[in-house]
Amino acid sequence: MTSIATFPTQTVPATYQTHELKIWPSCFTAVEAHTKPFDVRQNDRNFQVGDAVLLREFEPESEQYTGRATTRWISYVLHGGAFGVEAGWCVLGFTEHPPLPPGITNTSLW
Repeated sequence: MTSIATFPTQTVPATYQTHELKIWPSCFTAVEAHTKPFDVRQNDRNFQVGDAVLLREFEPESEQYTGRATTRWISYVLHGGAFGVEAGWCVLGFTEHPPLPPGITNTSLW
């Protein structure tokens, strides 16, 4: 008898949202290089920790997408109205990996 082992995959739970956002080339390059693990955005989408952010590189002069894109997950949201961030805006902290499924804390075997 053959058994097939299944392992949990790192996917974004259904309760999280995916936000598709434009990002200018210099910022896109910095996010890809891991030197900019954050972004400042108008908080018009109710960003939440665990949400996915699809960042699509956008050239403002030509008003065209370049075709490059990357995905990050929101690890922290600093809401405006404090620390010099204007109300209605937020600072998003990024991580490269999606959140762990509920109840999973040990990833040593992944």
